[in-house]
Amino acid sequence: MYTTLLIFFMVYLVMGIGKLPAFNVDRTGAAVVGALAMIVAGSLTPQAAWDAIDYRTLGLLFGLMVVSGAFTVSGFYAWAAEKVAKLPITPVALLAVFIAVSAGLSSLLTNDVVVLSMTPLLVSVALARGLNPVPFLLAFCFAANSGAAGTLIGSPQNMIAAQSLDLSFNEFMIAAGIPALLSLPIIWCIIAWQYRGKWTLEQPANKTAIPTPPPVQLDRVETTKAIIVASAVIIALVADIWPRELVALAGAGILLVNRSLASKDVLKQVDGNLLLLIIGLFICNQALSNTGLPQSLFDWLRHVGIDVNDPVSLFLAGSVLSDVVGNNPAVMLLSPYLHPDNNAQSLGAAIALGTGFSSNLIIFGSLAGIIVVEQAASCGIKISFGAFAKSGVPVTLLTLLMAGLWVAFL
Repeated sequence: MYTTLLIFFMVYLVMGIGKLPAFNVDRTGAAVVGALAMIVAGSLTPQAAWDAIDYRTLGLLFGLMVVSGAFTVSGFYAWAAEKVAKLPITPVALLAVFIAVSAGLSSLLTNDVVVLSMTPLLVSVALARGLNPVPFLLAFCFAANSGAAGTLIGSPQNMIAAQSLDLSFNEFMIAAGIPALLSLPIIWCIIAWQYRGKWTLEQPANKTAIPTPPPVQLDRVETTKAIIVASAVIIALVADIWPRELVALAGAGILLVNRSLASKDVLKQVDGNLLLLIIGLFICNQALSNTGLPQSLFDWLRHVGIDVNDPVSLFLAGSVLSDVVGNNPAVMLLSPYLHPDNNAQSLGAAIALGTGFSSNLIIFGSLAGIIVVEQAASCGIKISFGAFAKSGVPVTLLTLLMAGLWVAFL
């Protein structure tokens, strides 16, 4: 048991700090090594490790990544980013458009893929207009996390939670959709107020230093095909007739059989590291569960008045854990111990909103935050920890307050 605890502790230490001290091992590497170590140490058998992996969640996530990847390869994201950034409107209005587009696309096409695909071009066009890219990128990131919290397919942690609670697409959206929408004007108000009078660059941008994006080539046929398939997938998920993972995989299969786009180009858009991280954590969490310690801990917490099957308690626990170990690991830690009676929707809203909204607190609170900061840095735009937190802290506190009241109401 002690070996299992040591391995588990080391894995989640890396989840929290991002890298194994003294070694070049990131979160995904730690999850994979931890899973292998659990098997080698006898914490669980190879068969038990296979059984611990929720293939339904992986199938749903993989299928939706392929569907979203088709939009990237067809040029849709680049085209949308260019159109949005070139709108002849004031910076304050442009900020609102950034937020709406980010939230809308993220809620339907998975937030991390949307952020990864659109950030570089948004930086380039903002600089070309003489605008300060930082407030627009922060708004885009915050809206991606908050907007994605409202639907089952908006983020990986939502998919994991929905599978665990057996929530349908409609049930999840009814429970979490309204707070996700209400979070968007909060984001706009805070950033618009903080950056009032600071929309333009302090010094004119050096035209030769502005990263020049590649010409946008929208493949209208392939984009239309992707829109049709994505719409069919969403309609099927709403209808809830077939298993959701089969719906997503069917959509992926249709898009991969293509005469114009190479399947390898679409598959490059799949985040294999994220899939491996989730597989590794499924195994590590199951090994810990086999010790009986988590059940004892949750029994003790319930005795002192903290019950993760109470929506408010789950909301608070998810909010804190999300910024300690990351939103996906936080949901994977909590979801196996959720046993809803008649409050599955309330629990779904609690864990989705808690982990989704708290992701905006610091850069490392979400994968979307890391992507935006790193992509901006590659384009010569620095978003410091302090600059991120200056906007992220009030956005997080106000959206969590609003969401907490909603969860208590449910």
